[in-house]
Amino acid sequence: MKLHRVYAIILRHFFLLRRSYEHMMHLFYWVSLDLVLWGITSTYFQNISGTSQNLVFMIISGVLFWNIVQRTQLEINIGVLEELWNKNLVNLFVSPLKIKELTTALTLMGFVKATISLIVGSIVAFILYKTNISIYSYHILAFIALLMLTGVWVGFFISSFLVRFGTRAEIIAWSFVWILTPFSAVYFPLSALPQWAQFIAKFIPTSYIFEEARNLLFNGIIDYKALGISLVLNIILIIIMQNFFYYSFKKVLEKGLVKVY
Repeated sequence: MKLHRVYAIILRHFFLLRRSYEHMMHLFYWVSLDLVLWGITSTYFQNISGTSQNLVFMIISGVLFWNIVQRTQLEINIGVLEELWNKNLVNLFVSPLKIKELTTALTLMGFVKATISLIVGSIVAFILYKTNISIYSYHILAFIALLMLTGVWVGFFISSFLVRFGTRAEIIAWSFVWILTPFSAVYFPLSALPQWAQFIAKFIPTSYIFEEARNLLFNGIIDYKALGISLVLNIILIIIMQNFFYYSFKKVLEKGLVKVY
């Protein structure tokens, strides 16, 4: 793998971001909209029920943290979709570019854009609700890293269908991550789920992250073993989904990249 080719792909998408207002809007529009909707809703429930301020904080931080997964995943998938929309895959791979160089570049772009979106969202949350996620202290770095890793394997999984079926599978890029939301227990304790859903949640890395974020918020303690389980699950799923993506790409190459369009 050559770093200059990875840099070239990153530069290509950076130029696209700089010259495209709609791409720039993605970095702050949806997270801001979610913060307004969920923030007002949680504030209302707090006022009528007399619950603690931690309820609002839990919802707001849930929105911000889940946006990390979604933003990382989307940027990987949008990177693939951009090449499909512009019928540019053939042009890319006529060059010496390797598939792992493309995926590395898209993953790094996902990390960068997710970080920017988190920063913007945190500022909006502080301005609107005086919510400061730095209350999680240094643990927030572990949460962010693990959530980004989840976004990576979800992105690889969806990209496998994008390269195999082209833009016909585009709807999956926008909707699949929401299937994981209830099993991740983003806005409520894991115990609120039925038993069958709790069993599934054990295999979803994000469920451990949000549970421990709440544990830290309400009890002031954190189970590092749970975060370790999340890390192991993320690594296993990244390896599986990365190989699945490479397999799908190989199958497409056998038929010809033009067949994707």
